Amino acid sequence: MFKKSIRNKLIVLLMVATIVPFGVSIVITYYHTAESLKDQAIKENSNLLYQGKVNLESYINELDGLTLSLYNNPGLINFLKDPQKENNYQAVEAVRNVISTILYAEENIKRVNIAVAKEDRLITASRRSTVIFSKKLTNANQEFYVKAKESPSNMYLEPIHKIKEPEDKKPKNVITLHRSLINIPSVDVLAYISLEFSSDQITNISRNLYSGDNEEFYIISPEGDLIYRSTDETDEGTKTPDWINWVISTNKEYGTVEWKEGSFNGVMIFDKLSQNSGGWYLVKRVPYTTLYESAFSVAKINIMFGVIGLILVILATLFISVRITSPIRILLKYIDQVEKGNLNVRFQSIGNDEIGYLGDRFKQMIDKINDLINREYKLQLENKTNQLKVLQSQVNPHFLYNALQSIGTAALKNQGPQIYSSVTRLSKIMRYSMNMEEDIVPLQREIEHTKAYLLLQKERFGDQLQFSFQLDEEAFGFQVPKMILQPIVENYFKHGFDAREKTGKVSITCRQDEFYLDILIEDNGTGVSEGRLEEIRLDLMNDRIGQKGELTNIGLKNVYTRLKLYYGNRAYLQLKNLERGGLLVSIKLPKRMEGG
Repeated sequence: MFKKSIRNKLIVLLMVATIVPFGVSIVITYYHTAESLKDQAIKENSNLLYQGKVNLESYINELDGLTLSLYNNPGLINFLKDPQKENNYQAVEAVRNVISTILYAEENIKRVNIAVAKEDRLITASRRSTVIFSKKLTNANQEFYVKAKESPSNMYLEPIHKIKEPEDKKPKNVITLHRSLINIPSVDVLAYISLEFSSDQITNISRNLYSGDNEEFYIISPEGDLIYRSTDETDEGTKTPDWINWVISTNKEYGTVEWKEGSFNGVMIFDKLSQNSGGWYLVKRVPYTTLYESAFSVAKINIMFGVIGLILVILATLFISVRITSPIRILLKYIDQVEKGNLNVRFQSIGNDEIGYLGDRFKQMIDKINDLINREYKLQLENKTNQLKVLQSQVNPHFLYNALQSIGTAALKNQGPQIYSSVTRLSKIMRYSMNMEEDIVPLQREIEHTKAYLLLQKERFGDQLQFSFQLDEEAFGFQVPKMILQPIVENYFKHGFDAREKTGKVSITCRQDEFYLDILIEDNGTGVSEGRLEEIRLDLMNDRIGQKGELTNIGLKNVYTRLKLYYGNRAYLQLKNLERGGLLVSIKLPKRMEGG
């Protein structure tokens, strides 16, 4: 029923036409928005890293500029060229002034060291001590002095390390800038100056380059050492992560790469400081969940509004489908009533649209059909009555001729009682068959009429004829058309009885079920040839019986025609040759006649 309903089809069609485009639009919008927001986020982070790079380079260049300011002091340069002038008060005082100036030039500088290259001398100063001249040069920074000397910019930034002053309670994280002072224009190294400064300023700059716990930010030295990290995790004792090795090994100054490693799955953005500023790498790692967070929010908003719109569409769909299909259902209800035979249907107008117009035309059609029925039905009924009377009148002459012939034979033999019985039976038979007022009789009366006919034939043929009845008493009240058995039995005497080689036999069986009555008329005559029988069957199937030649006889034609008049195609008459000889005529009648 669901597949056949216009309302359900209309609802499904409207739903599909709404949900499919809406769903596709949400998916396309989500992916488009997600990619757009991803590209926008990557661009913003790239710009942010570039700004952080500029700030870090500016800060490191500022510190580096303090070391380069030593070249502007001839007294210090002369001292470094010839440290033996240590007793020269002016040279020593120049060194003290320069170191003090550098130490207090930037608040994050904690210590200044100058290691003289020619002699084993170290000049150091911190905010908690005065300028100290030491005769013994420690080798702690020799490795970094070499790296500063080999650097194209003569400068090297030592990664974060811890120092502890005697008065400090715990070590502090500092970064040391090492610069080799060259005796220009030669390439000889006069001294190495080291600025130890806290990482506070770098931390402050870095904190502005990432957002909370959703993003990761790192500053990495060219050797892979971590200068700064946004997370609290420590990698001590573990190998360098693959992503750090990849960043260091890449030849690009900046770029973006999608990276998946361990628990991280997202985008990695990097930028590199200039070589003069230490060559550090700024790396920011943003997971996809953060990149697509805005897309998720937009998608949720779209889905929310979409669901609201979908509900409204569903309600509108139901309303429209009901408005369209309700008149159709009303019309179908009245069509069902007409189909059941009720042509007196009356209903109000079901609308002003095409369906309403269809309803009005349907009412006009029913009225016209009623008029035609009132005229044609009476005419058809009258024609059928006349046709039945003609058919009955066709049966009577044949039967009367055969009956009178039997009585005449008995008269020649001077059999008075037999003549009386025969005349009595004949009078009953004639009265039954010639009564035109009744067309339908109980089966019992039809059987009695047929039995009277067979008794007349029995008086005529004597022992040469035997007949029997097998009757279902419950079927005696079954209403049947009058004169449907006797013409078929009469056929036996006209076509099969005289050619027999043994006693003639006729058997009539009647039985019924809930819906049908079966009548079987069986004889032991000569039967019908197979070719002729097949011709009769085709004539019966195509409703041509009696239209050409003799066919079988007028009796069979009349019975068949009357069955068609009363039952239409719901009853059938069938002929069949028996294996032992003879013919079987089967009649199947429904309990309900056509038209009542």
